[in-house]
Order: sequence, then structure tokens, then C-alpha cells
Amino acid sequence: MLPPTIPIFPLPNVVLFPNVFLPLHIFEARYRAMVNDATAGDRIIGMVLLQPGYESDCEGRPPVYGVGRAGVITHAEAQPDGYFDIALRGLEKFRVVAEDASRPYRLAQIDALPKDTPRDDLTTLRHQR
Repeated sequence: MLPPTIPIFPLPNVVLFPNVFLPLHIFEARYRAMVNDATAGDRIIGMVLLQPGYESDCEGRPPVYGVGRAGVITHAEAQPDGYFDIALRGLEKFRVVAEDASRPYRLAQIDALPKDTPRDDLTTLRHQR
């Protein structure tokens, strides 16, 4: 079961799949803070895709798609330069309900999506932007 609020890590072309390990190199200061906070807590972060046009606001909080997948950090290795190499294992899908801007990284209030999503919800998800 996912917590109601998780940090999210938006990328333009990375998708996390259930029970698949995703290696990530974390170098941006705000996401290094995210890894520090996550590894001190429940180790869960969410992966979401950036919507097209993100390039004009890459340093800010460009729009993301409303559905992502949570993952658990199974391995985190701090590098001498302050960067991290982590491995993330895919867990379950979630829907972003709102964002909290109180941290330098993105923190989202979420609703977990059931494994068997009803057909009506699938139609809604396909048309969500």
C-alpha cells in the first residue's frame, strides 16, 4: 500500500514497470535531496512522464502526466561528488491528485490505482492530460 504523499521524479522518456529494476544516476541538487529524504524514510518515490513542451521550464515544475508508477529504492550509493546511483524497483500505479511545493523536489498527493482498473477508469485515464 502506498503512502498518500510521495516524492515524484519526472523524466521525459523513462517508464517504470512493475517488479522491474531501473538504475538511475541522480545528479540534480533537488533530486539528491529527494533521495536523501526517501532513503531516510520509506524509500518510495514515484516516476512520472513529463508532458511535451517541458523543455521551456526544465528547471521549474513543468506539467507531468497524471498517472505514474511508484518504486522502492532497493540500492542507493552516494558518490564522492554528492551524486547518487540508485536502483528503483517498480511497485504500483498511482494518480497524481495535487502537488505540494514545500520542498525543492516535487512532492505529490496521490491515489493508488488498483491492479485491475475498471474499464470506465481506463477511458478516463487515456484522455487525461
